[in-house]
Amino acid sequence: MVITTTPSIEGKSILQYKGVVVGEAILGANIIKDFFAGIRDIVGGRSGAYEEELAKARKVAFEELEDHARRLGANAVVGVDLDYEVIGQNGSMMMVSVSGTAVVMD
Repeated sequence: MVITTTPSIEGKSILQYKGVVVGEAILGANIIKDFFAGIRDIVGGRSGAYEEELAKARKVAFEELEDHARRLGANAVVGVDLDYEVIGQNGSMMMVSVSGTAVVMD
């Protein structure tokens, strides 16, 4: 399945619009990872713990988006928008939301 942020795919025609599809993932951040990420933020450098959690959430959200599109009979999703949010008390959870338009392309 083709998934793109662009409204169209070069050389392809949209034959049918199937509707808006969404994928979401909310992952809690482990308190130990939070602690070490905080230390890394103080001394500088990248926070590998958060990067891993974000990568997991992004993967889950895209899988959910693709699954939803397939169930509608689509073979592509165009106009994809990817959003990140920190939610929960003290920012203890991360949410990734992906949305786009499911379409049938030639």
